[in-house]
Amino acid sequence: MNLWNLIKYIILGIIQGITEPLPISSSGHLLIFRELFNTNMFNDLNFEIIVNFGSFLAILYIFRKDIINLIKSFFTYLFGKKEVKAKHKENFEYCLLIVIGSIPVGIIGLLFKDKIEALASVKLTAVALYITAIFLFLVRNIKGHKKDNEITYLDALLIGLIQVIALFPGISRSGTVLVGCLLCGLTRDSALKYTFMLYFPVSVASFGLSVFDILETGIASSLIIPYTLGLIAAGITCFFSYQWLSDVVKKGRLKNFSIYCIIVATLVLIYFR
Repeated sequence: MNLWNLIKYIILGIIQGITEPLPISSSGHLLIFRELFNTNMFNDLNFEIIVNFGSFLAILYIFRKDIINLIKSFFTYLFGKKEVKAKHKENFEYCLLIVIGSIPVGIIGLLFKDKIEALASVKLTAVALYITAIFLFLVRNIKGHKKDNEITYLDALLIGLIQVIALFPGISRSGTVLVGCLLCGLTRDSALKYTFMLYFPVSVASFGLSVFDILETGIASSLIIPYTLGLIAAGITCFFSYQWLSDVVKKGRLKNFSIYCIIVATLVLIYFR
């Protein structure tokens, strides 16, 4: 593999890592860069799975304490002694909120995933970025009042239904879920947390199904190094990208992402007209 192709793999990992947590659509950006580079490299399903896994590991590390506490509380509430269940009830119910919020996208994804993905195109991605921009602009000043323990099952279901929109190519998952959380009245901190709690079930299910694809096609020995570099690049950049997103959300500057999406969408339509 020549140096330029190796650099392309690293660039793709960086792009995926930066855009994964941000409300600007990582899949949309990968599609745009694939067209800019005029290469089929980014159609490599195995590599896309690998770099997504790099971002997943970064976000898992960021929320490791929350996840461990939730898992412990979930099983303690189910199987623990009666006298200790009370203090774990809140976390147990939060786990149920994650399950409820994940059901709609799980059902629609299983039934229509292939058909929806077939719609992917660079122009549709531009339109999707405009839609994302509108969503983000509408909630730019919303602060909300509901904390983690005040999220209702109806809130979780509504947010889950909104997350289904993100199945369409170019629509940001984190963006739509964040918008849904804010529209349901969650505080910015709670909205950010719940957005990424919903990220884990979808990602785990996706990776579980993807393992079969990797086992079926295999990975050529010549691709091990570029795949590894792409994974590392995605993980590192995703970690710092989330820190930036957290700061932006807490300061109520989502309109910056809205402006960015409009600029990118316009440039894409001009360039690929």
